[in-house]
Amino acid sequence: MPANVYECMFLLNTSKMGGDQAAAVQQLHTILERNHAEVLTSRPWDNDRKLAYPIEGQKKALYYIAFFRTEGKNLTSIERDFRLNETILRNMVLKIDPKMEETMLEIGRTERAMAYQAISEPGPDDDLGTEEPDRRRGGPRRGPDKEE
Repeated sequence: MPANVYECMFLLNTSKMGGDQAAAVQQLHTILERNHAEVLTSRPWDNDRKLAYPIEGQKKALYYIAFFRTEGKNLTSIERDFRLNETILRNMVLKIDPKMEETMLEIGRTERAMAYQAISEPGPDDDLGTEEPDRRRGGPRRGPDKEE
């Protein structure tokens, strides 16, 4: 069976980590390696972010992302071990399409994701709001040759 590349986003309980992020990350890597997964890259995604709603009484969590390679049959035991780890509040594992592996691994290796880089503030030279509105966007025309 061929090995696939997976992405896993974790919400880590910062109060259970006791300030030792390296030890928490080592726990994640150990779980993966014990279950026959090869860790390709991992890094913090967002430090101490406020959650939309409390999870297990926690209002903030460390977002952490990991990419790993394993066979699909190993996912059940990996996810079971994630549920048993008290540091992990939530996790989500996604299979990466083979066509997207290099792009996704590059995102996992860089400090800022490409998605964050694509969103930028408008510069002083940007002509925002000076364009004439396109009157044809108002909806479908009524009748074959009617102008609005």
